[in-house]
Amino acid sequence: MRWFWFFVGWLMVALGIIGALLPVMPTTIFLILAVWCFSRSSPRFEAWLLNHPRYGRPLRQWKEQGAISRKGKCFAGGGMALGYVLFYLGAHPSWKLALGVGLFFIASAAYVLSRPAPRELPATVDAPP
Repeated sequence: MRWFWFFVGWLMVALGIIGALLPVMPTTIFLILAVWCFSRSSPRFEAWLLNHPRYGRPLRQWKEQGAISRKGKCFAGGGMALGYVLFYLGAHPSWKLALGVGLFFIASAAYVLSRPAPRELPATVDAPP
């Protein structure tokens, strides 16, 4: 089973990289899933993601607190709205499909917006000299 989670973890990393390059595909959710997979298969790669210079902080905030920053919420909501508009204009869906996809995006946005803001951990206080 360990190899399965390792493979799925790398698949999620690949999707996250694609998401970083494409404007309407998410990045962080795939990296969150990659961290979860690597926590079951490779502590080394889990630590690599959690300490990544760009994505490590939001991944740690999610893992430790289940929190999403205000900036992350804005980007997620904006990305979902843009994705829906592009879907609607590009696919010309039936009203049923448009409604279903719209409700999915609304439910997803509600979940993201309902997550708490990250709490800053207190800085360590050095002993006086």
